[in-house]
Amino acid sequence: MNCIIRTAQEMDAAALAAVRLQIDGETENMDREPGEAYIDEAGFRRIIREDNESPVHVFLVAEVDGCIAGFARCVGSTLKRLSHQVDFGIGVLRQYWGNGIGKQLLQGCIAWADANEIEKIKLAVLETNTPAIELYKTYGFEVEGILRNDKRLSDGNYYNTVLMGRLRK
Repeated sequence: MNCIIRTAQEMDAAALAAVRLQIDGETENMDREPGEAYIDEAGFRRIIREDNESPVHVFLVAEVDGCIAGFARCVGSTLKRLSHQVDFGIGVLRQYWGNGIGKQLLQGCIAWADANEIEKIKLAVLETNTPAIELYKTYGFEVEGILRNDKRLSDGNYYNTVLMGRLRK
């Protein structure tokens, strides 16, 4: 599978709106139910524009055969006390799971963070998402905390959220 990891461009906005909505319906690993906190094409155009102009944000997409298969973002802060760190988030369409796309997006974000002297990448992951947790550990992320009974999933049960962080070496 030929996958290209690149910075999101405004021309990706419509596809990203559809991909994000689809991902939300394919897994409970995301924070949202399908359609919740929907971001339309105009919203993605704004986010992409702001991210591309910001020295503390990056928005990457994974493109396979001309189609967006997933995305990842790092969002930082200009506040002095928080300027050393970014929050990481990722989503990959189910049909592309198991092909290393999440790994490539993560590597791209880490490379961007290291090149921009970001000291810490932090993330939150559902405790049942063990493949993601293991991937993050492989790249130097450590468990920093647990949010107990943080999410209620479709089975009616509550699940923990694992907080992880990676310090730059």
